[in-house]
Amino acid sequence: MHWDYGWGMGFGFGWLFILLFWVLVIVGVAYLIKMFASSAKKGEKEESALDILKKRYAKGERSKEEFEKIRDVLGKD
Repeated sequence: MHWDYGWGMGFGFGWLFILLFWVLVIVGVAYLIKMFASSAKKGEKEESALDILKKRYAKGERSKEEFEKIRDVLGKD
């Protein structure tokens, strides 16, 4: 007697394991891309409120009095 189950173990779930494998591969690649993208953003320095204030003062958008008042509110010297 010869039992021929055909593909895999014969339970018909072979396609499910292949599908699960590819889903895990795609999710893994997406996760790695997200990790690399977020680590690249961490390398960039965010501007503080005082830095923005200094730039606006340098451009002439703020007067000296406004600059000093806002700087004091920020608690910086």
